[in-house]
Amino acid sequence: MLLPPGAQADTSGLHGRLVDATTGRAIRDGVVTVEGEAAKASEDGAFEIKEKTAGRILARAPGYRAASMSTNDLEKAAGIFWLQPFDPKALYLTVYGVGSSRLSGDVLQIIKGGAANALVVDLKGDRGIVPYPSTISLTKSPGARAVTSIRNLKEWAEEMHARDVYLIARIVVFKDSPLAEARPDLAIKASGGELFRDREGLAWTDPFLTEVRDYNIDLAVEAAAAGFDEIQFDYLRFPDASAELTLAEPSTEVRRIKAVVDFLAEARRRLAPYNVFLAADLFGYVCWNTNDSGIGQQLEAIAPHIDYLSPMLYPSGFQYSIPGIVSPVSEPYSIVHASLAKAQTRLDISAKRFRPWLQAFKDYAFDRRSFDADEVAEQIRAATDFGSNGWMLWNAHNVYSDTGLAGVDRSLQEAEADGSIASPR
Repeated sequence: MLLPPGAQADTSGLHGRLVDATTGRAIRDGVVTVEGEAAKASEDGAFEIKEKTAGRILARAPGYRAASMSTNDLEKAAGIFWLQPFDPKALYLTVYGVGSSRLSGDVLQIIKGGAANALVVDLKGDRGIVPYPSTISLTKSPGARAVTSIRNLKEWAEEMHARDVYLIARIVVFKDSPLAEARPDLAIKASGGELFRDREGLAWTDPFLTEVRDYNIDLAVEAAAAGFDEIQFDYLRFPDASAELTLAEPSTEVRRIKAVVDFLAEARRRLAPYNVFLAADLFGYVCWNTNDSGIGQQLEAIAPHIDYLSPMLYPSGFQYSIPGIVSPVSEPYSIVHASLAKAQTRLDISAKRFRPWLQAFKDYAFDRRSFDADEVAEQIRAATDFGSNGWMLWNAHNVYSDTGLAGVDRSLQEAEADGSIASPR
């Protein structure tokens, strides 16, 4: 059992402190888990275990690798629990990209060259596809298992970890056409009673419904059990629709925010035994808007329930500009840095609690300019100068050859021949 900060510990218990393995400084924002129960360490990294346990002590903190120790090892270390600093530099792979030997091979070659060290992989993509054999019953919905690009999730995760790749499982939550079409009772409806469909023609499930929430949390638990380092929830929101919609509850701002927060609180509780990091993708304007932006995402409400905030700071996404920046695509550095700084000021938290999505695709909102090496470098520099916990590049086609991170100098066949990359299972 863990005691809250400031409580008196039994003298027969065990005291410890989370410490940076490089600097020797105490770590803030740490979480310690014992026998499935998680609690925050104090600001100086201290934690207390009232009763000694044979179970392992799990710990994580933003900006560090998660780790575990036995009680005996912690005692031998005089209560010092060392955590290794780590900043993920991630590239994104879709349900299709992870199954493509060419696309995933090029990405792994960039990682092998040292320009990146992490993957964000769709384990439920934008179209509701789950690309691996899941044991969860709702994945049997027609279309949910339309693609198998990972034949064995645990084995694939082990293979990536053998390459020292940090794995982030992206789970698209409430935008889910296969489930909404198979189970209209779980779907958001338009005013006429038919399924609501967004601008892409995709249906959404109802964020107020427990069965919908549980399905997505079940997938997160499955990913954590397979060995993923982090769970990232995307489309953790209500649709941005101007038309009147029918949901299980009235869609007021208070109720929308509560639905998102309740989802995250339950996900955090169920994922605690796995010691995985928890992240949420946010609209870029959420850094600036003090309300819920009409979609249930409100910065102050969400932050306490996750390890990492991942705002999508694509300059093309700021069509209405922000104070002091009239042409966002002309100032990628300023968009990224100013948005992160604004969010940090509002929340008064460490910069390491942020890891932004950056634009690695052609502009669609202003002058259609390309976002290649120079623009990507400016965004990365902004995130680095701010001090975020790394960054993530988004390209829906999973092509990163123009980002300036690294060139793929050898053909895929040559790389496969010398064993430096392999096609995913």
